[in-house]
Parts: sequence; C-alpha cells; structure tokens
Amino acid sequence: MFQNPHAPRSLVLFCKVVDNYGDIGICWRLARQLTHEHGVAVTLWVDDLHSFQRLCPEIRTESEEQNVAGIAVHHWRDQDGVFAPQDIADIVIEFFACDIPPGYIEAMAQCEPRPVWFNLEGLTAEEWVEGCHTLPSSHPQLPLTKHFFFPGFTPRTGGLLHESGLEHERAAFQSDTAARQRFLDGLGLTTEERAAQKISLFCYPHAPVADLLHVWQAGDMPVCCLVPEGVAKKAISAFLEIPATAGAVRTRGALTVRVLPFIPQPDYDRLLWSCDLNFVRGEDSWVRAQWAARPFVWHIYPQDENLHHKKLKAFLQRYAENIESLTSLSLCWNGAAQAADGWTALWRQFNADGEKIMQRASAWQQQMLENGDLTSNLLKFADALVAERDKNQV
Repeated sequence: MFQNPHAPRSLVLFCKVVDNYGDIGICWRLARQLTHEHGVAVTLWVDDLHSFQRLCPEIRTESEEQNVAGIAVHHWRDQDGVFAPQDIADIVIEFFACDIPPGYIEAMAQCEPRPVWFNLEGLTAEEWVEGCHTLPSSHPQLPLTKHFFFPGFTPRTGGLLHESGLEHERAAFQSDTAARQRFLDGLGLTTEERAAQKISLFCYPHAPVADLLHVWQAGDMPVCCLVPEGVAKKAISAFLEIPATAGAVRTRGALTVRVLPFIPQPDYDRLLWSCDLNFVRGEDSWVRAQWAARPFVWHIYPQDENLHHKKLKAFLQRYAENIESLTSLSLCWNGAAQAADGWTALWRQFNADGEKIMQRASAWQQQMLENGDLTSNLLKFADALVAERDKNQV
C-alpha cells in the first residue's frame, strides 16, 4: 500500500458517540480495516465504552486502556490530557468534527515532521460535498493544516467504508442456503418465520413503526419482522403486549415480530444479507445495507429545522432512480411527506415494485464499488500529502 518510505504507519482516531451506535460503528470498522488490511498501528479514543461494547462484546467498559483485535482502545474521558511529541501518530483523525484534546493538538505542532490531520466528515449525498472534499484548513494559531475528508457516492468523494473481502463473503453466504438457515436458526427463527417475508427493523424512536406493523398484520403475506432489543420499544412492546426484551416473539394476523439480542457487527451484516428488506438508520447500518445489495429504507438522523429532510431527498434523488414507491415510502417513514392514501396503499405499491427495487439495489452496489473504498482512498490521500510535504522540505 505505502510506496513512500516516510509514509504514515501509525494513526489515532478520536470518536465521540452522538448517535448511539453509528459513530462508534463507523470508527470501529475503519480502525479494523486500517489495522488488518493496511498494517497501520491504530489507537482509538472513544468516550462511550458501553455503546462500543454492544457492537464489540470484547470491550471491557471498566478499562482505561485495552487492546482489542490489535487496536489500542483508550477511554476518552475529558479534554485535559497531557501529550508529548512522541505520543503523536503519523495520521490524526477527528471523526465528525469532534474537538480533540488541546494538549494533543499542541503536541502535534511540536512534531517534526508534523502529522497528517483529517476531519473525517459524515456521509451525505449533497452536491456541495465534492467541492469540499480534501480542502485544507489552517489552524488559527499553530503551524498545522487540517484536511476535510468526505465519504460519498461519487468518484470525487472518499467513497464508502468497504472491507476488501466483503463482497466475496456476502456472495458466498447468500448462495449458501444451509449457512443462512443455520444463522437464522441461531437467532431463534422457526421454519414458518424463515419462509415469511423477512424484514429487519432498525430505526429511531420517532419512526411510524405502529403504522407499518398494522399494515403487515392485516396483510395477506406472512411477514417476519426482526428487531434488535431496544429499538422502537414502545411500538414493539404494544404489539407484543409484553416487554420487548430479547427472545420475545408474537404472531398476530400475518405478522410475526421477534426481538433479537443486539448482535456484533459481522452478524448484523449476515442479518442484512438474510432479509428481503432492511430498515436502517443513521450512517453505519445505512452503508452496510447498501453493500448487502438488498432493498432498504433509510431512517435519517433528525436535525433541527428538518435539515435532515434535505439530505434524505439528495440521497433519494441519486438512489431511488424514479422508483416513486421507494421515494414515497422513504419520505413518509422520515416524516418528510404524508401517506395521502394511507400506509396500506403505500406498502402495497412498494411491494409491487419489489423486483424493480431489488434490481436497483444490486446496480447501486456495483456502482459504489467503482468508487473504491474509503479507507484505501484516505490512505492514498495521506500518502500524497506526505510526499508533497517531503518534496517541499528538500
């Protein structure tokens, strides 16, 4: 990967958990890929070890420092850390513009040569991203330059997180009936549930879950809705008429709802690969649903003044490709439109377009693969910055 003998070999990643699982989910995938595919020594600073542990059970929430999967994990408690130049990595990444400790920045300025510094931004389909990707920003007081790095959906962005073996693993799993059955059996599904239309549900609490549950319950097609524990608790508990804890299951009409334990990232990928439709939220599960090459509906993280609706529409303009039912259901799911003819009609039209939506999901996945993966693209850019720096110092 690295041609320059002075190319970056160590990296530190600072992560503050805002969306319970999306932020640390992205950072953990990035850290693993950097370490296992590119041989970079990674240190991950994260402020919420409890959310982290739900995605990675090996995490010890009481430990200030630990090594997991070859990655140094530090509990980021405050901004008061004291650092020396020898503590500074070759590449410094602040995820989503989080404020890294002032002491770390001061130590960065004392390094010679100085590290490559990135602000790794959130994923959006808005057009302005292409103009901001890789732009430099000078520190107002210190001799440091930070570059913005944007994931995205076009060749003029950083692409999406994608491990090198993911496509082969997905194709092998989806073509192996026995493997899929063993996986679903392990989640507790019965023969009838495996044969039903399987829908995974991961959303924020304000999603209109009860409306869809009612439609599925009254429908003429068996539906098995698989929902992680803690998601849409109010609506799921009301349907079950018992607390929505892992293992709870109930069938009413055509709908079976089964509550799953929160599963590690590799198993979540397999869940997406096993389902006919995936409702996903935020950024991490949204990206994984795209790599699953299965139909999905995205629940975007809410923002003040409904700014998230603009981001949602920008993505649908690229992705939905004039499939009106996909756009309509996505907008209504996010409160950006009203189901004028009711949720039953909305769902029927979406289901009727199932083959078209499936074909679009597969074509989109192939289109995204052409942009390369975010981790490799980021390291290539870091390597280019180092080469330019060394050239200017000669």
